[in-house]
Amino acid sequence: MKEDLAAGFEPGSREEWRALALGVLRKSGYEGDDPEGRLSARTYDGVTIAPLYDGLPDAPRLVGPAGPWDVRQRHAHPDARVTREAILADLENGVSSLWLDLTALDPAGLPVALDGVLLDLAPVVLDAGNRAAQAAHTFLQVAENVDLPGGNLGFAPDDPDLADFAGRARGKLRLVVVDALAYHDRGAADAQELAASLAQGVRALRRLTEVGLPVERAFELIEFRYAATADQFLTIAKLRAARRLWARVAEVAGGPPAQLQHAVTSGAMMTARDPWVNMLRTTLACFAAGAGGADAVTVQPFDAALGLPDAFARRIARNTQSLLVEEAGIARVADPAGGSWYVEHLTDDLAGKAWELFQQTEKHGEQVIEEAIAGAREKRAEDVARRKHPITGVSEFPNLTEKIPARTPGHGLPGAPHRYAEPFEWLRDLADAQENRPTVFLATIGPVAVHTARATFAANLFAAGGIATVTGEPADFVQAGTTVACICSSDRLYADQAEQVAAALREAGAQKVWLAGKGEYEGVDATLFAGCDALKVLESTFDDLGVDR
Repeated sequence: MKEDLAAGFEPGSREEWRALALGVLRKSGYEGDDPEGRLSARTYDGVTIAPLYDGLPDAPRLVGPAGPWDVRQRHAHPDARVTREAILADLENGVSSLWLDLTALDPAGLPVALDGVLLDLAPVVLDAGNRAAQAAHTFLQVAENVDLPGGNLGFAPDDPDLADFAGRARGKLRLVVVDALAYHDRGAADAQELAASLAQGVRALRRLTEVGLPVERAFELIEFRYAATADQFLTIAKLRAARRLWARVAEVAGGPPAQLQHAVTSGAMMTARDPWVNMLRTTLACFAAGAGGADAVTVQPFDAALGLPDAFARRIARNTQSLLVEEAGIARVADPAGGSWYVEHLTDDLAGKAWELFQQTEKHGEQVIEEAIAGAREKRAEDVARRKHPITGVSEFPNLTEKIPARTPGHGLPGAPHRYAEPFEWLRDLADAQENRPTVFLATIGPVAVHTARATFAANLFAAGGIATVTGEPADFVQAGTTVACICSSDRLYADQAEQVAAALREAGAQKVWLAGKGEYEGVDATLFAGCDALKVLESTFDDLGVDR
């Protein structure tokens, strides 16, 4: 007999949960009576993330493909022979399809790059930008007598040459890539990315049917590309919502509801500093893409923000997928997040928000999405600056002595993503370029147990901009060789000694005095604390130290 593990517990109620949650919140000073509101968060496109969900939404559930997803590796080296070697190494070691970025590699080099590739086994997706027609023509010549198992010629929905190739995509080969990744890279939140993909997908349908293709065939020729981020639940919900939204378009237009999804780990979340952490980010994103039901997944190599990835980075990228598919068994279950109250509600909320924005776009034009993206980008940038959106290894826990691996310059990341870490990394580069590293003196008051927390906090914040710190008692300031100091201790000791210490630092030559914490004290110019604008603190410190920005 199967044992009921919950048999010994009385079922709880939402009211009981609210009472317990309020009890905890009261201890932190909360005086309201709305624990749900207090504990809720909002995404950058306005979707509410609640602390507790009750039941499932009344919404359709579309399940992604069962079985292993397509392990797709991207190649962007400008040398066709180097690309060929990398392609063959990938295909021999777990990769099942290819994404050829031809913005750097001349499409005329495709015969060399694909020499020895069994095109009847390995689908190829082209990405040639304004050279899509040249790339498609060359590829079709190379694969003239091949029964292609899939792939995509890579036309954008608004490509002027799309009509000329509408009848040339044979068998399982597709024609159009709706690249929502481009919107994500400009700062789009998830619902905005979905709405943009819908608008582009509908545009592609209109173009294809205008040249005489049946609606059913037009649907079969379109593939969607989405970003997968380290926020696993939002990524899972986004891919699930995308299928639902496209099925709604298919219902209206009279086409098949299936959507082919290619998920790519976000280029915007990648860092050039401490790039090894990118392995963790892309693993989370890959897991989410697989659990969300993506048909194909590309993991960006950990060094992609530095230039063209090396063989080791490509190996880690493909093995990340192999491990999740073969060892972790993520692909053994179709829609593993299905039935989760949280994921189902998040899917429903994203779909609703995206559909609303899509309808506004259809009515008023593309500027609706662009304005929404600009708003989300601004909100995220503020959170990055205040470290509410922490970036490990960059804005949090930076390593000033790290040695960044050297890579060949090139298109390591597709497109030109606005990477979240760039403002901090720019300051790090500026600090590294100085003959003497910019330095701030941390003036500690009291025993180590009292000042260590705030001294560590201050050191971490300054290091995020490449600024070194020297810790000591106020009397040690002169030996630090700087003109900027930061007082670090407890609020109790600040009340008794902060102003005295600030005066002593001024007398010793300090031109700027910070204090780690909050409060106003004579002689203290400014404070730094959790949630402060760290970028402004760093920029101000560079100015105070005489470093030109």
